[in-house]
Parts: sequence; C-alpha cells; structure tokens
Amino acid sequence: MKDLNASSSTWADTLPSQWGPELAETQSEVEVPLNRLQQSPAPQPPDPVAAVGAAAERLTLWGWMREGLRAGLFLPPRTAAAAPTPWQLLVLSLVSAGLLVAVSRLDVVGPAQFNLRGWLAPMWSGLVLLWLAWCAMAPAQRAAASPSALASAGVPAPTGGLAAWYVLTAWAPLAPLLALYVLMATAVHRPGLWDGTVAAIVFWVAYGVLTLWMLATLVVVSARFIQSRWRTAAFSVAMAAVIGVGMWQFQDQPWEPDVQALADASAETAAAADEAQAPEPVPLALTQAMFEEQQTLWQQQVDALAPERPGVVDVYGLVFAPYADENVFRRESTMVSSLLEERFDAQGRVLHLLNHAETADTHAWATPENLQRAIAALAARMDREHDLLVVYLTSHGARDHALAASHWPLQVAPATPEMLRAALDAAGIRNRVIAVSACYSGGWIEPLATDSTLIMTAADATHTSYGCGRLSELTFFGRAVFHEQLRQTHSFTEAFAKAVPLIQQREVEAGKADGFSNPQIRVGKQITPVLQALEQRLQTATVEPEASGSHVASGPAARAQ
Repeated sequence: MKDLNASSSTWADTLPSQWGPELAETQSEVEVPLNRLQQSPAPQPPDPVAAVGAAAERLTLWGWMREGLRAGLFLPPRTAAAAPTPWQLLVLSLVSAGLLVAVSRLDVVGPAQFNLRGWLAPMWSGLVLLWLAWCAMAPAQRAAASPSALASAGVPAPTGGLAAWYVLTAWAPLAPLLALYVLMATAVHRPGLWDGTVAAIVFWVAYGVLTLWMLATLVVVSARFIQSRWRTAAFSVAMAAVIGVGMWQFQDQPWEPDVQALADASAETAAAADEAQAPEPVPLALTQAMFEEQQTLWQQQVDALAPERPGVVDVYGLVFAPYADENVFRRESTMVSSLLEERFDAQGRVLHLLNHAETADTHAWATPENLQRAIAALAARMDREHDLLVVYLTSHGARDHALAASHWPLQVAPATPEMLRAALDAAGIRNRVIAVSACYSGGWIEPLATDSTLIMTAADATHTSYGCGRLSELTFFGRAVFHEQLRQTHSFTEAFAKAVPLIQQREVEAGKADGFSNPQIRVGKQITPVLQALEQRLQTATVEPEASGSHVASGPAARAQ
C-alpha cells in the first residue's frame, strides 16, 4: 500500500533496497535527472530549393499567367515545386482558351455563330499530349528532391508535375498564337494588303516565324520539366506528329458563318432585285413543234462536232447552264463557250447546253439526260486517252451539292457530282478539267477527283459563292478565272491562283456577309503534264486564224447573248 505520508515526488515510493545491496550503500551517490529536458537538434541552414518551392507554392492566378508568358520568351519559369490548385487550373485553362476563341472570330467576315464541334474536335490532341508529357517527365519529377534539380542560373527546375506543365504550356505560346490569328485575319479582311510578290513573301515569313516560335516555346517549357535531352527529343517528335495530324484531320474552326444571317441576306438581295425591277426571262412556251425541233437541233450539233486530230492534244468543251430564271447563267455560259473556242483552239468542239426561253431554237436544253448524252457524243469524237475535255457548269448550288435546274414549265431534275462522274467514267474520257460555278460547289471535288482530273470550284463545301442574280453580269468566279485570267494565260492553275485574291477582294467590297467563298482546286498528278503540253502548244501556235483556229465561231451557238 502506498504511504500516504510520503512525499509526492515521482520517486517517493522507490526504496534504496530496490537498487540492490551493492547500490544501497551508495545511494547518496546516485543522481536521478528529475528535470531532464529533451534536447532540440541544432538549427540547419535553410534549403534554397525548399525556400523557393515554398514561395512558389503561393503563386496566385496572376503569378501563373506571368510565369507562363515569361516562359514564352524562353525564360525559366520561377514555379519550382508549385502546382496550381484545381480552381486555378480551371480558370487559367478557360482564360487562355477564351482569348484564342475570341481572336479566331476575326477569321469569319460578317455574322458568325459558335461551332462547338469545331472547338471540341481538336482537343483529343491535348489529351494525347498530356499522356506523352506525363511519360516523358516522370523520371525527372521523381528525382525532383535532388540538389541537381537546381538550374545553373540558380532558379530551380519546375517540379510541379503535370498540372504545372499544362498551365505553362497553355500560356507560353499564347503571344505567338494570338499574333498568328491576327495575321490570318488580315488576309480575310484586307486581302489586297498581301498582293504582290514582296507582300506575299512577308506574309509567309511572318507565318513561319510565328509558327516556329509557338512550337519552340512548347519544346523549351517541356524540356525544363523532362530534364533529359533524349526524352525531350522523343517528346518533341511525338508532339509535332500529334499537332500535325490534328491540323490535317480536324480542320473545323470554332466559328462559322451564321446560316440564318445568310438566309436573311439572300432574302434582302432578292427583295432588292425585285425593287430594281430587273427584266426577267420570258417563260418557255412548250409545244410539240419545239420538242421536235430540239431533237433535230441536238442531232445537228452532234454531227457538227469536229473530229480529233492525230498527234494533237485537242480541247473539247461541254458547257452546262440549267437555270433559266436568271440571265447571268446564260451570259456566263456563252462567255465560257466562246473563250474555249478563241483561246483553246476548240472551235467546232464545244457543246453548249442552255436552258433559256429565247434560245430554245439554238441550244439544246440543259437536262441531266442531255448532259449524259453530250459526254457520250464528245467521247465518240475525241481521242479519249490523249485529248482534253473541259466541263463548265454554272447555276445555283444547294447545301447537298446538287446543281439547281429551272426551265418552267419543263420539269428538269438537278445535276449531281455523282451523276457527272458516272457519265465521264462510262464514256472512258481520261483527261478532264472541270469547273463548277455555284454555291457550296466544293462538295463536287471528292466525287470527281481522279489522278487525271483538274477540278476547281467557286466555293468550298460550306460557303456560298457570289455574283449570281438578275442584276449580275457574270459570277465572281466566272469573271475572274475565265473572263479575265484565262484571256492572259493558257494555264488553268495560274489563272485560278491569280483569280482567288481578286474574288476575295470583290466579295469584301460587295459586302458579302456570310463569309469568304473560299474557291477550291485539286490537280491530279497525271493531268499536269497534259496541261503543260497544251499550254506550250497554244503559246507557240501561229497567230494566223487558219493555223491557230483562234477565230470566233460564227454559228448561233456562239452568238447567244
């Protein structure tokens, strides 16, 4: 039992006998450290890596933006071991993406709407790059605590992990990307600014420098996290491949022309035309005599086709204008027919199919059936392996890429690219130059493209072209490419290249509100030498009408106005 009178000291109940007999006699010499205090370790000098990391861990939103932009100038980011918080990561990502989306709006002239699919589609590449970056930087990040992580300039290498890398690579290339978007916007809004050889060189040099700057910032920032030359090189190659595939396969943009605005603009244009009281074509009066005359006329024009000349690459032409309600298509198809005869030695080798009430006794109707028959008739006259067939189609175009037809009260079905391709393949005509002047005509390229075909269109597959209407003399495409440029050169590719900036400038001046038409061209590998040989022959031909055949055909088919 405990002695209640004993001292309350910690060792009060411990008797001398408990230490053993040998110690009992010397208990006075035993000292128990009753007030022993735990000794603290000696203070160590502060770790510079830990100090910088601790400061970096307190980075604000502005701090991350500042370090990201600083990295864009190839300066080491002063983030050390800092990593953005989840809400910082979200805000920084949205702000950088928002700036790019806002500036990319400049690429569309007139009303535009946000294309969510076009914005999200390329983001798969970001997920792939995240995985590649994680694999490349993992060894260095695991060894981040080593003193060797200090940079030579005294600034620690960033070790904040994948989140820090993502934020820095989102902000480092921001300056060159924004400048690149502005540069491309100037080509849309002020195409004349880059006209001329010197201006074009300046444009492409600036484009190349900004692109290289953007890619270099991504490589340099990633290298600071990876800390290995070999892994950085492998990551850079993989990154370039991913970005290249994304630009190739996902060309959609976050902004596209406003379809409703396009419809409103079309309605306003139609209303303006009505107010101007432009003359309308006289409706067709169908009679039995007219049907019989059409059959006779067709046979006469087919029989009049000139045969091919052995050893000469002859040009045959098929001009198709199926829309009778607007005179612009009559004028344009007549112009192209005359041009082929005058400039391409094709007199007597052009069939002009036209829907118009005033030309029913001079031109075969432009119907799908006559289109197929005309191709077969031309194939029977020409050397299908060596001669060249030029097909020109002009009308209104639809979003499903059908070519509008109208010849009331005659019912005419629209022509389609698949229909034309089937007729050309069935006829066995190898060398083809096809031009389509219509809205959304870019949709004709894929169905018609072959190695021995050159095809050019007045617009891409998602935009309207310009210049059709009751008040128009010619479409912008037909005027620039055929009426102007092909009167100065025999090269279809050169004429197209020179016509595109003219078309763009005229569309801007005319106030086209639904975006640039963006004419397209595709040249097959096997058609190029054929066109070059034809160009050389036409350029060196004698100027005498009898030898060159450059006189204008005097028949009614060439004089239709």
